[in-house]
Amino acid sequence: MKALLPALARPLIEDKLPDGLDIVWFQNREEAEAHVGDADIGWLDLQRVSSTREVAAMGEKLQWLFTIRAGIDAFDTDLLQQRGTVLTNGTGFNSSAIAEYAVMGILVAAKRFDEVVRLADGHEWTTKPPGTMELTGSSALVIGYGTIGRLIAERLRVFGVDVTGVTRSGRDGTLTPDQWRERLPEFDWVILSAPATPETETIIGEDELTAMKPTAWLVNVARGSLVDQNALVTALNKYRIGGAFLDTVTPEPLPEMDKLWSAHNVIMTMHLSGRSQSTMYQNGAALFLRNLDAFLNGRTLENVVDLGRGY
Repeated sequence: MKALLPALARPLIEDKLPDGLDIVWFQNREEAEAHVGDADIGWLDLQRVSSTREVAAMGEKLQWLFTIRAGIDAFDTDLLQQRGTVLTNGTGFNSSAIAEYAVMGILVAAKRFDEVVRLADGHEWTTKPPGTMELTGSSALVIGYGTIGRLIAERLRVFGVDVTGVTRSGRDGTLTPDQWRERLPEFDWVILSAPATPETETIIGEDELTAMKPTAWLVNVARGSLVDQNALVTALNKYRIGGAFLDTVTPEPLPEMDKLWSAHNVIMTMHLSGRSQSTMYQNGAALFLRNLDAFLNGRTLENVVDLGRGY
């Protein structure tokens, strides 16, 4: 059985791999392309999402595909479903880091700490704080109330924020997908932590941005596809909302001349939220080894993605 694995993981897993596997370590896209065609097992996280998608599509014999990422937009789920490929992801071990990033974004936006840093960099002393919003008494809508969404909510409630979640089922007092839009004018923070699926594509568009408070901030730690970026740029530049903290955008990397870079009150963090930790690769390696043992011995794997739902 052939396994195609990233060279970056080699120091973490090589001495723990079982005997009898034909292991190929790849360092770049070209090496991955050369060996994916007859691989049974693949850990194919390449630097660019588009490269991961294209290389994974070449794996016609892949039985199990592993990714360290929580989001699965790097894969053609319909194709994997047709081939019978099992996909497992990294949901769980980067959740705290992403939740912390979302809360950091809200704190930065409330106090406009980005402006404070710019003033300090310019050696300018000010007595007028650039941000005066208080989290205590504010309200947040968390669209996507899974593991990450709930962790965001837990942290925000410590700051005195009233949090409302959105789930498919409306469980535990959350709103359903057909309820949250009419409530948009109530919230100071609209936070996106839902998976990227056909149902969530551009769920924040012109109508939603118009319905938000003129002082409200959009916080996206999900995927750029959840937002109509042209509508967002217009809303920001016409002061229809307070601002946007965006960890994710479309495409990534964002082109240098994209209008979003210079939009009013936008803070972008280059999809660093999940990577802003010291244990992501170690946790990923441990999960891969557990799932490899389960795969080889016919047991249920952890974090199996529902390819039909897309998460």
